[in-house]
Amino acid sequence: MEPYLPAEVANGPHDIPVHNGDFTNPTKTGLQKDGVPAAQQAQKEQRSVSVKAMDTPLSIHYEQEVRPCIDLIDSLRGFGVDKDLGLPAIAVIGDQSSGKSSVLEALSGVAFPRGSGIVTRCPLELKLKNVKKANVWKGKISYKDYSKNLSSAAEVEQEILKAQNSIAGQGVGISHELISLEVESTNVPDLTLIDLPGIARVAVGNQPQDIGDQIKSLIKSFILQKETINLVVVPCNVDIATTEALKMAQEVDPSGDRTLGILTKPDLVDKGTEKDVVDIVQNLTVELAKGYMIVKCRGQYDIIDNITLVDAIAKEKAFFENHEQFGPLLDEGKAGIPNLAVRLTKELVNHINKLLPQLRNEIETKLNQSLQTLGRYGIAAPTTYSEQITFLIEKINNFCSHIKNLTMGEEPQDMIDGERYITIVRNEFRDWNTFLNNCVSKFQNHMEHIVPQYERVYRGRELPGFVNYNTFESFIKKEVSTLKNPATTKLKTITEITRDIFMVIAEQHFSAFSNLSKAAKVIIANMSHKQETEAEKLLQAQIKVECVVYCQDGLYNHSLFEAKGNSLQPLAFGSIEELSYHLHAYYKIVSHRLANQIPMVIRCYILDEFADKLRIEMLELIQDKDRINVYLMEDEDTQRKRDDLKRKIDRLTKAQKTLLEFG
Repeated sequence: MEPYLPAEVANGPHDIPVHNGDFTNPTKTGLQKDGVPAAQQAQKEQRSVSVKAMDTPLSIHYEQEVRPCIDLIDSLRGFGVDKDLGLPAIAVIGDQSSGKSSVLEALSGVAFPRGSGIVTRCPLELKLKNVKKANVWKGKISYKDYSKNLSSAAEVEQEILKAQNSIAGQGVGISHELISLEVESTNVPDLTLIDLPGIARVAVGNQPQDIGDQIKSLIKSFILQKETINLVVVPCNVDIATTEALKMAQEVDPSGDRTLGILTKPDLVDKGTEKDVVDIVQNLTVELAKGYMIVKCRGQYDIIDNITLVDAIAKEKAFFENHEQFGPLLDEGKAGIPNLAVRLTKELVNHINKLLPQLRNEIETKLNQSLQTLGRYGIAAPTTYSEQITFLIEKINNFCSHIKNLTMGEEPQDMIDGERYITIVRNEFRDWNTFLNNCVSKFQNHMEHIVPQYERVYRGRELPGFVNYNTFESFIKKEVSTLKNPATTKLKTITEITRDIFMVIAEQHFSAFSNLSKAAKVIIANMSHKQETEAEKLLQAQIKVECVVYCQDGLYNHSLFEAKGNSLQPLAFGSIEELSYHLHAYYKIVSHRLANQIPMVIRCYILDEFADKLRIEMLELIQDKDRINVYLMEDEDTQRKRDDLKRKIDRLTKAQKTLLEFG
């Protein structure tokens, strides 16, 4: 198996040379050559050039344009960035026994486990890297904390079986954990592929009853990622419309922009149905944006006959070259493993280039998020008492300053469901004002309905225009007293909002020190209850005060004037209608006073005073010298998380630098 570059690849890059020379097309003269019609002779020579091109070394331009993209992604994987975000790759999916592993064998030059039932039981990441030196083969298999260098392709099959048994256990279970197989060779293309378990429809033997759902869930976790090209493998001798693999690919990629169909086992097609297969490859049956290719890999009989992978490639060449219906597909670059190798490399490189801007943005975003998270963890606590006191005071002051800024409206970074805390509180106050205005309107409507009834029931001997002041006071006290519960409810709502956001900020500042965090939360909970109780007493007193009817003469006359609306018309119901004007005028004054007074009480006790008293209570923690060590005791996994974040920041920083250098 030698390095190769097909002459023509369907939708292939225009910058890859067709071949290193010219050939004569007999059809231009219309003459026959050696008794063969000119058209047939031209087709034969075209196929000859196409097949010959399969053995053409990679061009210099190919090395300059393609290899850097593959190396870039390999570098990012080497840094471990694939732990943080999706990297461009190709996922190979198909129903059981569709020929997935055979395709990977042909591309990589190494034998994969075969058999009936579920053979691939873990996702296998296959990293292929073409090297220039002749007769080079190096391999490496990694999973969990295990890693082993391989010196021969013959070792691969057993190492994969060993890895699957180690991860998924002996038997028929599957696992989401990845096995990584790296192959560097003269005879492989530059590719990264992920082989996934074949889709099982029915559980057999000792398989779990939900094995089909397990496999589909595993496959979807890969093919859902927009960074993944989905390589759907379908045998030629089945109805493509019924294949589960293609259906799953269409569900996650309806437009087909990330899906390439691969037809296998063309030698098993029933005679007379070849045209149906050709129609599929020509994208006439089930359309995919990336279309289809067709390959012929080693079958079970080939393995029994000890046909090597190199010999299998030669047999594939001969099969397509001599096949009447499938031969033209070879001319078009839609048939054969060599054509597939270059097509996949081209697709992967294009995909990488397309995703690079997004990749840069994601790395920058995740890097900034990691730096912020590390900042919240801070540095480890000191060990000496004096340093611990200084450290604890600084932590508490930073926390309390954050709380104070929050209550003063200077916290644009602190959001609750996308809104700033102070904005939420202000909206609650505005809702209170709206509620009071609605009460005024409802009170006015209520009076209009009861005036006629009141006239009949309560009017005595008095002449029109005389108002009973005791009746007026009775109405006002009754209506004002109904505002006590709504005012208390508003207080409790804002107290709960404030307590919750204070708890969140405590968690942010003291996340590395659970004992200190718990102490802060206890103080917040106790103080919020205390402040709410004090505020509620003042609110109730405020409502009680409003039941004492009083207003400056000038303000009252102005409100009464507005209530009457400059009306000089005689009153239909005399004193009772006059009373309604007075009630409306005074109730409006009360609502205006309470619209300000209730929010002022809440702001004083729940925002300003709460924040100030919290600082005092928090600093009192320092007085308990015996508990300083307890407060500054880090959680068991805090140091691990801090180290993980540092490693994450390191690899993301390297990735960011590499992307900048790439251009």
